[in-house]
Amino acid sequence: MPRGVDKSRREGGRLGTWGVRLLVLGFWLLMWQVATWAINARIILVGPLDVLARLCALVITGEFWASVGVSLARIAVGFALAVLSGVLLAAIASRARVVRELLEPLMGVMKAVPVASFVILVLLWVSSSYLSVVIAFVMALPIVYTNVLEGIRQTSPQLLEMCQVFGVGTLERVRLVYASQVLPYFRAAVSLALALSWKAGIAAEVIGLPDFTIGEHLYDAKVYLDTPDLFAWTVAIVIVSVALDSLMNRALDRVAVRWEARP
Repeated sequence: MPRGVDKSRREGGRLGTWGVRLLVLGFWLLMWQVATWAINARIILVGPLDVLARLCALVITGEFWASVGVSLARIAVGFALAVLSGVLLAAIASRARVVRELLEPLMGVMKAVPVASFVILVLLWVSSSYLSVVIAFVMALPIVYTNVLEGIRQTSPQLLEMCQVFGVGTLERVRLVYASQVLPYFRAAVSLALALSWKAGIAAEVIGLPDFTIGEHLYDAKVYLDTPDLFAWTVAIVIVSVALDSLMNRALDRVAVRWEARP
């Protein structure tokens, strides 16, 4: 098949996919507006146009970007620490059963305990400024650890045996075997952990109320019954979450290509 025809088909498929997504988005926006008309109580529910207008008003203010930046930076620190710790602990646990047995109940507790309980406990130990960092770390760590460990354990023993027969070094074994085998598990873990860390971090801010954060604005909107503000900040949270997931997937794609292309 000519390359031009194949490229045209791919572009047509992408356009079709985006068309379907836009139709779905339009349908739910319409349902939102219909619900707004039916309820007819601005303090309970406002329409998408009102929310969009309020969001546009917020976006042009420096306070909006400062709050998003502070929340994002703190949650990103906790998430990054969780990813690094989870991968390292999974690598150690895959080699040492005692480490795996010791970590299993700890990870189970971290996955089972509600976010609110962690938030209250953490507030007894650290300042509210570091609350979202700790909560993002706690939420992401067990997900990354569990998925990466499972990916390592599911690595093909035939490939590892072949590496041993041909005298492949440890670093090359990691690059050629483990990276490709564990990558799908790692990607799934990072995608889920990132979304959970972002949501849990914002929820922690609503409780801890650190200054100049998204959580503080959500709490203020609730206290003053400012429904447009509440919805606008919620939409902003969703947009940032989608953007983070897209950027993370693209970054992982590039890292994987460069890693596998190394001589």
